[in-house]
Amino acid sequence: MFLLPPLPYPHDALMPVLSARTLHHHHEKHHGGYVKALNDLLEAADIVPDTLEAVIAAASKSRNQQLFNNAAQARNHSFFWAAMTASPAPPTGDLAAAISAQMGGLPALKAAFVEAGTALFGSGWVWLVSDAKGKLAITVSHDAQDWKAEAGATPLIVCDLWEHAYYLDHQEDRRGFLSAWFDALPNWAFAGRQYAAAQGRGEKWTHPAPVAA
Repeated sequence: MFLLPPLPYPHDALMPVLSARTLHHHHEKHHGGYVKALNDLLEAADIVPDTLEAVIAAASKSRNQQLFNNAAQARNHSFFWAAMTASPAPPTGDLAAAISAQMGGLPALKAAFVEAGTALFGSGWVWLVSDAKGKLAITVSHDAQDWKAEAGATPLIVCDLWEHAYYLDHQEDRRGFLSAWFDALPNWAFAGRQYAAAQGRGEKWTHPAPVAA
């Protein structure tokens, strides 16, 4: 079975962009709900999982939408928590150089990231990804879909665009939420490690392994 990974910071650490109330609601209720549903589905199907990534791949291949939705949302949320920090610092090293060369600098990246997330109709996610050659791209995904891993992309940061992620704090102002989020919460040190791993220098983030029931 899979466990709900703990937050890597206190519930009030991301204020004022995300309140403690939002973090409790989002982490324990929404993320926890996906993990519980995932474990129930695996138990009902008598599946002993190896990794969450393998569960997602198998569910996608077999078109088991219910299993895919809960497994993918469990992983997306775990990555989301890891991609934020209570101690923000700007990008450094190779990632900073790539953002400058490819995206026109951090302000231009922010503008493109916020615009892509604001333009997404309905629920989903907005990602900054890299391919194996270090080429950066912004992509959006609907509902439980991920960052198009099948195309060889590696996620660097992500922002959750489901209303439960921001409505308690920002109401319907998704653009304002995205702008404030980008300024304060991306974990650029984590993103830098992911960027290096995308090019074969280090290990990519993976979801925590399941434990024995």
